Amino acid sequence: MNRLHAQWQRLFLAPGLQPEDGQTPPLTDAQGRTRALLLELARPADWRALAGVWQAVQQELGLPAPAIAVSGSEGFQLWFALAEPVAPADGLAFLQALSQRYLPDVAPQRLRLQAGVLSDSPVAALPPQLQAQAGQWSAFVSPDLAPVFADTPWLDVAPGADGQADLLAGLHCLSTEDLRVAAARLAPLHLDSESTEPRAAAPADPGAAARQTPQAFLSEVMNDASVPLALRIEAAKALLAHSR
Repeated sequence: MNRLHAQWQRLFLAPGLQPEDGQTPPLTDAQGRTRALLLELARPADWRALAGVWQAVQQELGLPAPAIAVSGSEGFQLWFALAEPVAPADGLAFLQALSQRYLPDVAPQRLRLQAGVLSDSPVAALPPQLQAQAGQWSAFVSPDLAPVFADTPWLDVAPGADGQADLLAGLHCLSTEDLRVAAARLAPLHLDSESTEPRAAAPADPGAAARQTPQAFLSEVMNDASVPLALRIEAAKALLAHSR
């Protein structure tokens, strides 16, 4: 196993999945679970918008930085590494909540949300990969170099495996608790009575949210019937973890 394969396995592959030379590693285990979540913005690629998500994930949600990649064709990607494999529906719910919060004005057809095999488009492979039709390469890139690829989100030649491994070596996985807390923070989204567009819920007292304890906030989310059921369940799990 080379250094890049070792980093793939550390970050993205479910237990028991082994990358092999010349083959694309599978992202879903025998139980249908995955450790790799993908958020891609394409047609056209827009690094400025996706950079906002990359920064918010760390600064607002307190999560480890996802890997940044160029797709090899028309987009930029964020790859989230999970410490434990999750069901595709759970991973997809997290990605949908992220896109609703931080990319609310982006047309749905420009987004690829992938959690294992549950996806609205063909499954993307871990970079670096040759895009056969275009003859271009996907690749992981550093945050400071991402803007360079704004007009051409690909490489014309294969990136070096050691360089790709170096980019991944500094990344960390999201724990199960990370996902629970992030889901609770992303949860308070409500629908306008005259629109299907989600909007953030605003407390009657602007200072109320700041005075809430984490337990009170999670309890409020859990008991709010207007919050999607999946996110209420995540809030309940997080509340249970806090009470131990």
